Amino acid sequence: MKGSRNQLRTEARRFGNVSLIALMLLSLCILSLIRARFTPYNNGKTEKAIEDDAEVKPNFKRLVVEEQPKETEPAEVEKEEEDIEEKSHTDSALASEVDLSKPTCFETSRRADMCEARGEVVVQGDAQKIFVRPMAQEWKIKPYCRKHDAFALSHVREWTLLPLDHVTPPPACTRNHSVPALLFSNGGFTGNLFHDYTDVLIPLFISSYKYHGEVQFLVSSLKSWWINKYILMFQQLSNYDIIDIDNEKDVHCFPQITAGLTFHKELGVDPSKTPGGYSVVDFKKMLRNSFGLERETAAPTGDQWDIRRKPRLLIISRKNSRAFLNERMMVDMAMSLGFDVRVGEPDINTDVAKFARLVNSADVMIGVHGAGLTNMVFLPAGAVLIQVVPFGGLEWLARGTFKEPSAEMQVHYLEYMIQLDETTLSEQYPKDHPVLKDPYSIHKQGWDALKTVYLDKQNVRPHLGRLKNTLLEALKLLPHGRSN
Repeated sequence: MKGSRNQLRTEARRFGNVSLIALMLLSLCILSLIRARFTPYNNGKTEKAIEDDAEVKPNFKRLVVEEQPKETEPAEVEKEEEDIEEKSHTDSALASEVDLSKPTCFETSRRADMCEARGEVVVQGDAQKIFVRPMAQEWKIKPYCRKHDAFALSHVREWTLLPLDHVTPPPACTRNHSVPALLFSNGGFTGNLFHDYTDVLIPLFISSYKYHGEVQFLVSSLKSWWINKYILMFQQLSNYDIIDIDNEKDVHCFPQITAGLTFHKELGVDPSKTPGGYSVVDFKKMLRNSFGLERETAAPTGDQWDIRRKPRLLIISRKNSRAFLNERMMVDMAMSLGFDVRVGEPDINTDVAKFARLVNSADVMIGVHGAGLTNMVFLPAGAVLIQVVPFGGLEWLARGTFKEPSAEMQVHYLEYMIQLDETTLSEQYPKDHPVLKDPYSIHKQGWDALKTVYLDKQNVRPHLGRLKNTLLEALKLLPHGRSN
């Protein structure tokens, strides 16, 4: 009986073991089916081999989805599709408008470079950076029209134009503009009247007149006193307040930008290179509008038959160098010829509008070579400019600065050449000194030597007889003199 119970227990254990083994086999089969159904096919590669493939294709990223995104509403899907389509059209339009094969920056003359960009323009002023889309490469520029002069450019900040697509993240716009921007520098030699006009104001006119006021000026290296001095001119060229861009914390965005100004020639505009053929005559008209100048031409005002109306002579006076030492006698002699004589001494603090009105009232203006003669821009058409050229072989300097520009300004030009016995240099050096005997040997020593000797250390005393002949010649060029 006891043996029978033991046998039953043994059979029960065997059955349990068999059931356990069968259950394990069944579980393995089920797991194999699940793995075959849900595990991705990896083409026989190990996980390490797949990671190695990802490293040789850096443009592709492995994404980890942390949670299932919520279902997008149909309206949202439609709007996203419209936005994508609109951006695609915009990018296509920009690509067609902007020829990336052309350089963004180029030379407008031997004196100046200029950069032009359109599309998406982002200006980060306090960093002197301009980000542009589309643009193919980085460019740098110092926006001042004297690129051959290292000393002048040492006072001009450099700006960098960068492709916007190369910046991550791109600067966010805080001020958006609908008009083009024009960037230029207030550095260099500004403060000297001649350089104010030939390096900045006339190139600014050339570059901005075509916009008819719809342009935003961005001024780098801004001098507030200088801007205030010429503010009436800026207001004629732009309908918007000037931005001191170097000190801007805002990020400004524009549809288009020009960095640097177009230079044609000293105190001049080449009409063949301007849209619509505008010229320095249009520049003078802009000046008359800026400062309320009444006289467009040098014809006598009021009753033109009144022979008592005297032509006006303006003497540009100097004190520190190249001064007229016999100025009082010059005034008396000119008055004896029938001139109404005025004497003006412009300097850095001169009220531009007030002095412009004085010059505009003149029929003849005379002065020794220097920045003061730049006021010829205010002379009416038909007036006469007399440049007194200092001793020292400076004809080339006189020609390039004031003689050549005068014709396009519709101003008659005369010269009075200072002779050896009319210069104070003859009192400072012995007769056989190279300064007096061979001025060109001084020229060969460079600009600094020439300037020191012939411009900084020389005063003049014109012969009244010779000067009288020059003034009589000027009278013949005026409407006042022709009637006589």
